[in-house]
Amino acid sequence: MKPHASALVFLLSSIFSLHSWIGARAESPSTIKKPNIIFLLADDLAANAVGYSGNKDVLTPHIDRLAHDGIRFRNHYDTTSICMASRCTLLTGLYEYRHGCNFDHGNLERRFLENSYPVLLRNEGYFTGFAGKIGFNLESEKFDTLSGFFDVWAGGPGQTFYETVKNAGITNYASQYPHCSRAYGAWASDFLKSAKDNGKPFCMSISFKAPHMPYTPDPQDLALYQAKTFTRPPNYGRENRRHLSSQSHTSRAATHYQEWVTSFDETASKYYALITGIDAAIGMIRDELKRLGLEQNTIIILTSDNGYNAGSHGFGDKVLPYEEASKAPLLIYDPRLSADQQGKASAALTGNIDIAPTILAFAGIQPPSDVNGMSLIPLLSNPNHHVREFLPLFNFWGIPSAQSMAIVTPEWKYIYWFYGGDGMQPTDELFQLTTDRIEMHNVIANEKYSAPLKDLQRAYDQELQKIGPSLKPNLGYEPYSILFNRQTSWEQKAPLISKIKRIEAETTSPNREKIKRQSSEPVR
Repeated sequence: MKPHASALVFLLSSIFSLHSWIGARAESPSTIKKPNIIFLLADDLAANAVGYSGNKDVLTPHIDRLAHDGIRFRNHYDTTSICMASRCTLLTGLYEYRHGCNFDHGNLERRFLENSYPVLLRNEGYFTGFAGKIGFNLESEKFDTLSGFFDVWAGGPGQTFYETVKNAGITNYASQYPHCSRAYGAWASDFLKSAKDNGKPFCMSISFKAPHMPYTPDPQDLALYQAKTFTRPPNYGRENRRHLSSQSHTSRAATHYQEWVTSFDETASKYYALITGIDAAIGMIRDELKRLGLEQNTIIILTSDNGYNAGSHGFGDKVLPYEEASKAPLLIYDPRLSADQQGKASAALTGNIDIAPTILAFAGIQPPSDVNGMSLIPLLSNPNHHVREFLPLFNFWGIPSAQSMAIVTPEWKYIYWFYGGDGMQPTDELFQLTTDRIEMHNVIANEKYSAPLKDLQRAYDQELQKIGPSLKPNLGYEPYSILFNRQTSWEQKAPLISKIKRIEAETTSPNREKIKRQSSEPVR
């Protein structure tokens, strides 16, 4: 790998792309009207659980149309595959260990929210709104403090609720839309009317509860899936994880949420129905944009806070670095692109760290200099280009034996499982994604792949070295510079496990209880 050469190529292609993008409109930068931006976030939406991905079981006509009108990204990953951390990464463009917000670690420090995309846009004159599950609290501040960072606020604490009437920000829509997904669509319609009256460019962010557990879809959507048999993933079932690391078998993805294995059709029907509810809300939003005459200058971005295993390898849940859990859909629709640029797919490697820099770039705002992500705008007009050669994936949370760090490229994935206790041995895994997307063949021992393995391990070591100097201190991230080190023995690592557990318990037990009190649904 040659990161310096890659960076130069990307810089030149970015300059060319931006010049073409602006020049195509025959306008000077001073006359270009700032675009409106809509950011839509699903919760636990797998990359393969939308129609445009080839899934013939799920009904997502509006999402599919958005993919047809925009650019879809086939190699998009959430660098931490768990909601709390990923949502803060989406807001800030920072890796989890930089912002320090996750279960068993800590809440978000105010300074990070002040440098998030919605706050920076608002500071530059954007009219901003947020609705749905925001997924975190501010450090040492009440939840309601978050409302002051937006012009219009309909966010909720904890997991929020599927019953519209239980969510304070959208209660007024309960009589017509008793299920929250369409209620968020109705809230969006009212926000868009206010934004148009306001006259400023706007940024509207909606974080849907769906399709997160407990699977409670709108009855009108569930009726579309009743009494059906659904296609299993090609790597479905526990028998298809025997070749995977022993550590992955200790994850809650293996020990919980097994309804995906024991009652797949019933579970899939509810999961898909929840996704169809999101799809309906997206249709409402696009219809309102057209009715208000805002569609020609409004960018829409759709993604998820993490993927979902949904029975692949016999796993439920997310968290793991395997494809189904760490990969998420990403669509970017920019109506200002020419017709021949729309409907394309990009194989570029992208991550949730790129969302905030991309939104800021659309608005012509320079992101903070220390963000980990980068703008994806050059890929809209040149989807065959790339923005990076590799991306790290982290899991600093949950049972220590299932924590890991990985490096992914468009072709390869390398995973290092550090844990060596309880009869396990530290383990490496290597998957060639171009020929084995469902990760059924660990080729780590095949000498044929020694060259790419060395490159991946070199990239892994480079990313690991960055953690120590830039982590948020006193939140339990310090031991990972040793735990994730491939050269350090298990005997040196073992004493750190109790330290991690102690720090986590001291850091977040009061916060965890607070979140539980705010929502009757489990924190996951």
